[in-house]
Amino acid sequence: MSYERGLAALELRMPDRIPHTEYVSHWGLVRHLTGLDPANPAEADEAWRRFYLAAEYDFLWNTNDGPVPWQERGRTTDMGHAEWLEDGSDRRDTVYCPFRSVDEVLSFDAVAEYGLWDFDELVAYYEDVYQRNQAKHRELVFPGGYYKTLVSGCIQAFGWEMFLMAVGTDPEGFDRVLEGIYKQSEHHFRAWAKTSIRAFICHDDMVWTQGPIFRPAWYREHIFPRYRKLWSILHEAGKIVLFCSDGDFTMFVDDLAEAGADGFIFEPVTSLEYIVSRYGQSKVIIGNIDCRILTYGSKEDIRAEVKRCADLGRRCPGYFFAVGNHIPPNVPLDNALYYLECIREFGVR
Repeated sequence: MSYERGLAALELRMPDRIPHTEYVSHWGLVRHLTGLDPANPAEADEAWRRFYLAAEYDFLWNTNDGPVPWQERGRTTDMGHAEWLEDGSDRRDTVYCPFRSVDEVLSFDAVAEYGLWDFDELVAYYEDVYQRNQAKHRELVFPGGYYKTLVSGCIQAFGWEMFLMAVGTDPEGFDRVLEGIYKQSEHHFRAWAKTSIRAFICHDDMVWTQGPIFRPAWYREHIFPRYRKLWSILHEAGKIVLFCSDGDFTMFVDDLAEAGADGFIFEPVTSLEYIVSRYGQSKVIIGNIDCRILTYGSKEDIRAEVKRCADLGRRCPGYFFAVGNHIPPNVPLDNALYYLECIREFGVR
């Protein structure tokens, strides 16, 4: 692992080998590689630090939306949560939406509801987050990031049902609601831009596995122009902007590039082939290894999947190995370990 390698790839300076990053919730894999238990609060920080070293990370996926979550400042929807963690502690069966009608959603103002955190305090908070974590993980690049940018912000506030109903009922009128979500994000993007970060992850789950949630024209009118404005804030401060979304955003890759994304973090349903063909020499490219193959495939399948991505990404200066989405605890340990062996082998340039 190497901070220099990760930064070189982010700056499109071809590093000596293909760099690596992951989002991981596989505690068994962490225990195996470190001898420490990430489920134990007394060992968790050191367990993850040693894991990133053992797994040879060059860049760490990170977002942080500020010191106090929206649910402590105003109305948000709880859609429950499925089990991802080994002990099921992340499961929530409670489902609650505070919005009783579409009219309530269409009259919502995120700035009035949640307020805007004192700007100087927010900058200091984010700078402290960066400095502490970059010092802790000196061997890799620690980025800034924001999770609930636009679409994800709407999902958190309204939940899927009310969100979809409001946009479907009045897609133009919903723009005023979206502007309030944008203003929240803009405030945080401006604060992150004042910090010492080198790169920033803009997360927004704006599509589904089968593609767009809404008509493509709606995104082009209401979403991408706002991305452009948000990303220009970071570009003016010299930051590298990486766009991250679940689902298949292949049809929007060109829109995102035009809006100013310096790179993409994506799942296997988004086309690595297309992104490499169009932006292999001009954008950072992170991911596409299929977690389903790690979970259900043979070692031969895993090797072929890593080779597929390596063959496409090897000539791209900003390509990073990563499993699309993340490595959860149901991936067999032997498969996860073999995957790490494969990326070491195929990472050679």
